[in-house]
Amino acid sequence: MLSLPPAVRIFVATVPTNMHLSFDRLAALARDVIHQDPLSGHLFVFQNRVGDRVKILYWDRSGFCLWYKRLEQGAFHFPRASATHLEVDAADLMLLLDGIDLAQATRRARFTPRLGPPAGASGAGGGYR
Repeated sequence: MLSLPPAVRIFVATVPTNMHLSFDRLAALARDVIHQDPLSGHLFVFQNRVGDRVKILYWDRSGFCLWYKRLEQGAFHFPRASATHLEVDAADLMLLLDGIDLAQATRRARFTPRLGPPAGASGAGGGYR
């Protein structure tokens, strides 16, 4: 599992990429197709035409890193988009790499804290019930 700080953005190229490309050519795709700075520290995700291989390019302060995964069976289920790229969060990337189809996944509502006192609270010695 990847552990990413919240400031790291993840860009997924929706157009299939030649998996023979390495650091410099993938960095050029990040700059020219995704329109982001490849030296930013963000993750750039590329898939092949068949969908069984993924490369993730990122800069780690001293050089480019390339993460590569090849499935022995099946294919990744990347989202379809009319744009050349889309942005996903770290949880969605983990689901994609685990073979989950994001179009079929349901995101449940999560807790959000209320600000201020609860409705009907008098503010004198009551507190929460």
